[in-house]
Amino acid sequence: MENPSKRVSYVNLISMFVRKKQNKSGIISIQVIDKSNGNYKVAKTIGSSSEPQEVELLVIKAHQWIKEQIGQLELGFINTFNKAQDVLNNIDQVTIAGTELLLGKIFDQIGFNQIDDLLFRKLVIARLCFPASKLKTTDLLSKYDYLEIGVQKVYRYLDKLYNTQKETVQQISYEHTLKVLQEEIRIVFYDVTTLYFEIDHEDDIRKAGFSKEGKHQHPQILLGLLVSKDGYPLAYEIFEGNKFEGHTMFPVIEKFREKYLIDKLVIIADTGMLSNETIKELQSKGYEYIIGARIKNESKEIKDIILSLRLKNGQSKIVDKAEGIKLIISYSESRAEKDNYNRDKGLSRLKKLISKGKLTKSALNKRGYNKFLNLQGNINISIDENKIKQDAQWDGLKGYITNTNLTKKEIINNYNQLWKIEQAFRISKTDLKIRPIYHRLKRRIEAHICIAFVAYKIYKELERQLKEKKSRLSPEKAIEIAKTIYRIRVVEPISGETVTKTLLLKDEQKNLAKLFNRYALSVSVLNSGKV
Repeated sequence: MENPSKRVSYVNLISMFVRKKQNKSGIISIQVIDKSNGNYKVAKTIGSSSEPQEVELLVIKAHQWIKEQIGQLELGFINTFNKAQDVLNNIDQVTIAGTELLLGKIFDQIGFNQIDDLLFRKLVIARLCFPASKLKTTDLLSKYDYLEIGVQKVYRYLDKLYNTQKETVQQISYEHTLKVLQEEIRIVFYDVTTLYFEIDHEDDIRKAGFSKEGKHQHPQILLGLLVSKDGYPLAYEIFEGNKFEGHTMFPVIEKFREKYLIDKLVIIADTGMLSNETIKELQSKGYEYIIGARIKNESKEIKDIILSLRLKNGQSKIVDKAEGIKLIISYSESRAEKDNYNRDKGLSRLKKLISKGKLTKSALNKRGYNKFLNLQGNINISIDENKIKQDAQWDGLKGYITNTNLTKKEIINNYNQLWKIEQAFRISKTDLKIRPIYHRLKRRIEAHICIAFVAYKIYKELERQLKEKKSRLSPEKAIEIAKTIYRIRVVEPISGETVTKTLLLKDEQKNLAKLFNRYALSVSVLNSGKV
């Protein structure tokens, strides 16, 4: 029988015809010709003869051969189709495999698999891929992971997590960061953000306070976060929602310093941490620091010195404040443009309110750009141009208070890395949807933050590996692609044996798998087990 590999398709077969070819000796050769590709190719030579009757017999055999090939192809197609139907009828599961293959691998590489708990793993990966309430998360795990977990079981687990895992995950994150940076951690960045709750009443931890998210009507907590260079998370703590930001820093950094026996530590924080009390405590405890300065709140003598510097773009100067304490002043044209734009935007809003008669003295809160108003009597409100000119003198100027011996350039460059911690809060709030928080008990709030902390650490490591592999993918895009990679599991009905296959159908899926060396993508992933 002819090799089936030569029969390209059914279309090829019906494009065949019988040809008689006569040579110089008068012998006629009977051939089957394939013209499906536009070229004439001999598919089969039936035989040859010079006898007319035998030639006609060979022609009949040639037509019969073509019919046989078509019949065999049709039969093979039917058998293959029936087998495919059997496979489809016995599919036991269709799950999302890509998220575990990508993020689960990084989870293990960091060392979080030291926490031998499948539910912890699943909650962290779900926070990265499908951030939602715990009730919605259990529904998603049921649909996409075939894990039937009741929400009450998740809540009981959060109670357990609160007591057992917080210190462990911070230790793992610290050790991995040391390995990534290949150096001791001597410089850390600290900042605070607010996280609000969808409730009206307060309790011991959830307090109304100044909200960075504009949710002043909601009770909130403060989240203090300590990160390393390049924004890798090291430690965190939560505080009452009405606590002063500057009072949250020492509990976090003191615990961090004592835990890892760090002798010298440089603390970098933004202006919100600055107060005379904070500076004195940093000095007394032997910390070095770089903190954003409130240069407009300095003494008249210092302010006059600052304004007399006449700095150009990129220039900086040192102004001595006290023994061992320096005030670095820098100037940036781009910052000046931003300051001017923001002021014009605020003034435009004020002028519009004044023109419509909607701004009265009693309605002022003296925040923002209301400082430019001139108030006369009860209703006579106008813009004070002199105040605008005075404010414009400070456009583009930025101050840094420090007791380090670093150069001006090093001080400014280190402080400018604070945006990494701002990015951490942005990612946590938008991509990981850490807020609003719906939990009521403090231990569950703690557990919720713990899961988000681990998820953010994995996000940062994914970001680092993508950069290291010179990929143009963002972490968000890589996760989106991973969410489209499915795995099917087929159960053989008689033996009960199972076969699994991870489907890489699109180029972006294959490229992601190749990027992270997932060569054996058909093997089973962690998807079963007791939780």
